[in-house]
Amino acid sequence: MAGFGWKLHGDGKHLKPGEVVRPDERLNWGRTIGLGAQHVVSMIGACFVAPVLMGLDPNLALMASGVATVLFLLLTRGRIPSYLGSSLSFVGVSAVIAGQGGDAGTLTGALLVVGAALAVCGLVIQALGAKVIHAVLPPVVTGAVVMLIGFNLAPVAAGTYWPQDQWSALATMLFTGLALVVLRGFWSRIAIFLGLVFGYVLSWILDRTTGKIHSANGAGQVVDHWRIDFSGVAKADWIGLPDLHAPTFSASAILVALPVLVALVAENAGHVKAVGEMTGDTLDDKLGTAIVADGTATMLSTAVGGPATTTYAENIGVMAATRVYSTAAYWAAAGFALLFGLCPKFGAVVAAIPGGVLGGITVILYGMIGLLGAQIWVRNKVDFAQPLNLVPTAAGVIVGIGGVSLKFSDHFELSGIALGTLIVLTGYHVLRWLSQASKRREGQLLDGGTSDYDRPGGASE
Repeated sequence: MAGFGWKLHGDGKHLKPGEVVRPDERLNWGRTIGLGAQHVVSMIGACFVAPVLMGLDPNLALMASGVATVLFLLLTRGRIPSYLGSSLSFVGVSAVIAGQGGDAGTLTGALLVVGAALAVCGLVIQALGAKVIHAVLPPVVTGAVVMLIGFNLAPVAAGTYWPQDQWSALATMLFTGLALVVLRGFWSRIAIFLGLVFGYVLSWILDRTTGKIHSANGAGQVVDHWRIDFSGVAKADWIGLPDLHAPTFSASAILVALPVLVALVAENAGHVKAVGEMTGDTLDDKLGTAIVADGTATMLSTAVGGPATTTYAENIGVMAATRVYSTAAYWAAAGFALLFGLCPKFGAVVAAIPGGVLGGITVILYGMIGLLGAQIWVRNKVDFAQPLNLVPTAAGVIVGIGGVSLKFSDHFELSGIALGTLIVLTGYHVLRWLSQASKRREGQLLDGGTSDYDRPGGASE
């Protein structure tokens, strides 16, 4: 199957208990298009948040996500149902590049290089097999890098967004957290989006009832300003192409962005494995192709000024809830994304999201990204009592989160995520080789978190 010619599942309307709609099947076109719209609703929050946080055009991001999804479905020949949306993994990178004086072109140039590197990784994995991922990127390394990506963003949430409206930020954070915990099924998958809507409406009400707020604005200046600025919405056209720009290339920006490659490979591998388990189709032979597709889609998006793309867990949640894995629904979703991308006014509404609202969202979102690293460690039973796991991870995490830097010249330095990742990755493999070469048996540096009082019999006097 090349991604077309879906077989109608049953009567195209109903699913019996335990039945699933496979990737090469579909429901009737009315239900399939409806499912496509549901996929767009589930991903649109994160897909818009990412470019807004990175200073890129959200309309272009949405359009690029539609094109990227079409490309992914074509390259994987319809075997892997997946939506490619804007990657949040580069939000920290964008903040670092902006701090170095880079603009949107510098950012997208760095992301384009990462996309090319990701495509090359996919080709290598396709040639050598999925086992190469586990050899180069064991769970202890992958978890550390993902943690760095999330926790390195803490100053952005606390210093840039939250001060713009602390009370709206607090209310948005509480509402979003409540939605994530209390809601079930599909609604829990769009909790971030619901949090954005709640914060947006709350800010609009506060503007109408309390007037302007005296706080930091988007430029960091403490002035009186409205929480929501609709001037851009009024000027925006209903129909039109998004703003495009060409990438520019900077060695320092590229080095800042490259460590995210580790997270992208792990993210894609986890997505393909999850979809394979859900559909009952072994997809190891398509893992390399999926990574090539994501890398190629990222190159295509960033070449015109859009963000990097990645497979979206939100859409996996929709499939798990509906038990419909038809790639026809993803073609419909891609079509909706392209149409929304052609409405600049829609993008202007999203771009007007108040900074305080983003503060409430990002406090949770950045923390969740960081804790995904810890989840990788827990699921893979990484033992930090072993020096080989503990030492490079401890050093890399503190260096990355703490903002330690190594300055090589006036124009080149390593810091943050890039330096932390380099320490974890090279430190782990070098120490592993040295410990094997010396035939040293590792002892424990940390105990299991117990004391004599925790053990049977208690402590002895």
